[in-house]
Amino acid sequence: MLQVSVLKQKPDWVKERLAVKNFKQLELVDEIIALDDERKKLQSEFDALQSKINASSKDIGKLMAAKNINEANGLKASVAEWKASLEPIKQQSAEVEKKLNDTLVLLPNLPSESVPKGFSADDNLNIKEGGAKPELAADALPHWELAKKYKLIDFELGTKITGSGFPIYTGNGARLQRALIQYFLDYNGEAGYKEIIPPFMVNADSAFATGQLPDKEGQMYFVTEDQFYLIPTSEVPVTNMYRDVILKQDELPIKMTAYSPCFRREAGSYGKDVRGLNRLHQFEKVEIVQIVQAEKSYEVLDEMVAHVEGLLQSLQLPYRILRLCGGDMGFASALTYDFEVFSAAQKRWLEVSSVSNFESYQTNRLKCRYKNAEGKMQLAHTLNGSSLALPRILACILENNQTENSIKMPAPLKDYFKGEINQ
Repeated sequence: MLQVSVLKQKPDWVKERLAVKNFKQLELVDEIIALDDERKKLQSEFDALQSKINASSKDIGKLMAAKNINEANGLKASVAEWKASLEPIKQQSAEVEKKLNDTLVLLPNLPSESVPKGFSADDNLNIKEGGAKPELAADALPHWELAKKYKLIDFELGTKITGSGFPIYTGNGARLQRALIQYFLDYNGEAGYKEIIPPFMVNADSAFATGQLPDKEGQMYFVTEDQFYLIPTSEVPVTNMYRDVILKQDELPIKMTAYSPCFRREAGSYGKDVRGLNRLHQFEKVEIVQIVQAEKSYEVLDEMVAHVEGLLQSLQLPYRILRLCGGDMGFASALTYDFEVFSAAQKRWLEVSSVSNFESYQTNRLKCRYKNAEGKMQLAHTLNGSSLALPRILACILENNQTENSIKMPAPLKDYFKGEINQ
């Protein structure tokens, strides 16, 4: 959530940055400023009247002591009228504040100055490529055919049990999935990330604090009876560990990693681009999250990008790093880098990670602050990244490492998954 003070200090700049994200309701900036002015005016009226009541109450005591009964009674009547006037002001102030907050959460985070302008994924900047694309045989199979050939994943059975987008991993498919999760967690742990096992459902306050509500309410699965949301990523519960927390500067940075299943409705997703593991309603992911000092967040972002790049390099997967344009960025992000790996059998790039700096957008909602070296309270900055999302990584490992009668394993997985996948 943006800070009202920023909107009031630089309204034209705020509108210019929002326009980079192709946000159309720029008039909301002026509405929020007007509502905040009205809120302050009402608060000033309330405080002035309360002060008048307090001072008059003391005067009544003095008048009574001096036996000026008639004057004291007259002042009592005035005080009673003033007190009656407080409630309407208080009620009006609450209504204005609610409208202010309801409008403020409609604004996305402001994009960093380094975010390129653009409307869609076609406008993202390809800033780096690495790894060699494998040369496959002409009859190479896509991962959904390999999954059937080697009995790794049963898409049809998952559809029977639940629905499309809920695959069942069996045998070596389940073993490989588990091996990847363990390798990712170990890799992150060696880099100083503390492992967390969070809840896989959260309440509305948690979903709001990290920016899922109200922006992505329609994309989340909701448990009506208990008013819980199934998490779209472990970022949500992990980051909320520090909701309403005041930290000391020497406690930062806080580095956490977590595995979780992720649940996303992905309404309207269909067609060849979502076949097999390309897009699912339930999938597994290992996440990294950092909470850091404000002035260090972009340095940390670079570190996290390098960390994910190293993980992809270790898996010997061809990859590219994209800096997202304003129109393709998430609601809460200030700057995002996407990682894509090349699917050799499908001959297309598949997104496997997003690494983002949210600056103070989440922590303003979280009320996560720290005392800086001068003892001043300051909002921390949050960052997160996929390290990594399993489905498309698994798809590319299967496709890119296939031979005529087997699937070879990348070198670092040999300690986690013994042998190769054979018929």
